[in-house]
Amino acid sequence: MPVLNEADYLQRAVETVMAQDVDGPFELIIALAPSTDGTTALARRLADADPRIVLVDNPRADIPVGLNLAIRAGRFPTIVRVDAHSELEPDYTRRALETLRRVRAANVGGVMRADGRTPFQRAVARAYNSPIGLGGGAYHGGTEEGEAESAYLGVIRRAALDEVGLFDESIRRGEDWELNLRIRRAGYRVWFDPALSVTYWPRESWPRLARQFSATGRWRGELVRRFGRGNSLRFFAPPLLVLDIFVAAVVAVLQLSGVLGGWWSVAASLVYLPVAAYAVVIVGVSLGPGGGRGWRDKLWTAAVLPTMHLAWGWGFLVGVVRGAHDTVDTSRLGARNTPLP
Repeated sequence: MPVLNEADYLQRAVETVMAQDVDGPFELIIALAPSTDGTTALARRLADADPRIVLVDNPRADIPVGLNLAIRAGRFPTIVRVDAHSELEPDYTRRALETLRRVRAANVGGVMRADGRTPFQRAVARAYNSPIGLGGGAYHGGTEEGEAESAYLGVIRRAALDEVGLFDESIRRGEDWELNLRIRRAGYRVWFDPALSVTYWPRESWPRLARQFSATGRWRGELVRRFGRGNSLRFFAPPLLVLDIFVAAVVAVLQLSGVLGGWWSVAASLVYLPVAAYAVVIVGVSLGPGGGRGWRDKLWTAAVLPTMHLAWGWGFLVGVVRGAHDTVDTSRLGARNTPLP
């Protein structure tokens, strides 16, 4: 479990891990980044109360670095990746181990079921759980068991990890997708089992959500630079939307200024159709059952969906053109949101 500034979520996440119904010994290894909200002190209290909890320092704060530090410190032949923003059902690990054996997979994951405590967070959760929100990946609501492109969190055979290598520490977002790409290319199975469910608590504020999705999009652009067609086509929808909105704005200016007229103006107006269709979809999702019950829920859903899509799409375009370089997800930082050294 890599952890940075998770004082509001860490204790409950740890409690659900330690309550796992597993037939055999297990340990929880927490990779502690330099937090500013009391997370480190809380983690130490939890470790003092349970010898199965092991702490390792992650001074660089990067998720893949923390994951690798935790994996290297582990003693057992199966790695169960968990997150401080997640909560596991008591039978999660046992079911995952059974699926690993049954289908002879190297990595097994289930469904991310987002939830929220505030109107805004619930709107983000609805977007996560909707095919419109995050593009319909299996772990965002799939119901059919089978081989998958990637796995949410993941229950991984350590032997497979040792063979293909651990997480790529040069990738700060999308590191799980890249690892699963190597696992699949090595001839192993990555498996989706909808019977496995994990509760996930998304970002709690609009600025943090935008920063998170911008950084994630930029790293996806970097992954496209590195792996090209290994990336699913669904990743290209948000950047195409951003490009279409930009072109539509340019066309509108040219039409209003009189530079573009006649049949050229009529033909150029076709660029408005995707934007209009997108707006209709957002309104339909927000007003329908997927948008929540009250008017506040529906308004937040209408705001959250474009925020996710446009921030991710813009980040993607920047990542493809310029690369991700040292881009970090600043939504994980403390209240002052100052980059770590």
